[in-house]
Amino acid sequence: MSRTNEAPKTDRRTRITVLVALTANLVIAVAKAVGGLFAHSPALLSEAAHSVADSLNEVFLLAALRRSRRPADARHPFGYGKERYFWSLLAAVGIFVMGGCFSFFQGFEALRGGGEGHFSGYVAGMIVLGVAFVAEGVSLVRALHQVRRQGGLADGLRDPALRTVVAEDATAVLGVTLAFAGMALHMITGQVVWEASASLAIGALLVYVAYRLGRDARDQLIGEAADPEADARIRALLAAQPEIDSVEALYSMKTGLDTALVAARVDLVPGLDSEQVEEVAVRIKRSIADAVAEADQIFLDVTERSAREAYGSPAATGERGGA
Repeated sequence: MSRTNEAPKTDRRTRITVLVALTANLVIAVAKAVGGLFAHSPALLSEAAHSVADSLNEVFLLAALRRSRRPADARHPFGYGKERYFWSLLAAVGIFVMGGCFSFFQGFEALRGGGEGHFSGYVAGMIVLGVAFVAEGVSLVRALHQVRRQGGLADGLRDPALRTVVAEDATAVLGVTLAFAGMALHMITGQVVWEASASLAIGALLVYVAYRLGRDARDQLIGEAADPEADARIRALLAAQPEIDSVEALYSMKTGLDTALVAARVDLVPGLDSEQVEEVAVRIKRSIADAVAEADQIFLDVTERSAREAYGSPAATGERGGA
């Protein structure tokens, strides 16, 4: 079954994965915020900001899943597939601003203000982190399970929504671990530098993840070519057509998760009349659509060169074999 036919089922699975992550993050965000305020823990407050950012991002991803499957219309003739990348870019910005910057702020404030003289709320805060670790781990396992069902890392992480959930959950598990270690070392040594360092490390981790997710979304928003393997299949198919003398140019661009635009400029062998050119163009476009499922928009610029122009062509000199 083609990727296009699998799309609705895949989107339903991704939506469930995002909803699981959203539910976990909302509950965890409240628990972390209450625990952080009670314990006056910068690391725990950093993790609360992290969970709030993740929750908002999952709302963005749900919007992306719903809006990106809208059919093409007069205003958007190539469809709304790139909505997925736009909302993923907003999610990356949310991770950077709400998660990364707030974590840096908490870390620097802790270093500037010094440590607290008591740790009355730290035990409760560490219990909250333990529960958060389990919840984030369950969400991560769910996301990784879907990645495996969709073909592993290469195919499963093509979806920016699923890729963002995996990145958020993996970062959350590591962030909770850093926060727990920082709070524990602060309690043991009495030095706030450990907890402040944990907040700064969480901030650096979130900024890096936001950069990677934002870079991927940017590449796809500004027009990324289709997979090299798909381009190679299309070029080989064009070159195998007996009516095509040469492939002058081939362009492709992803217009969505499983859709792409293909445009080719080809020179035809001499002697074809207009009716034959039309038949050839229709057959070639149908062949491309059959060979490359994601090629849903196909444009051919076909020309029939004069005998003088075609005199030195491969077809005229016999250098190009028949197909």
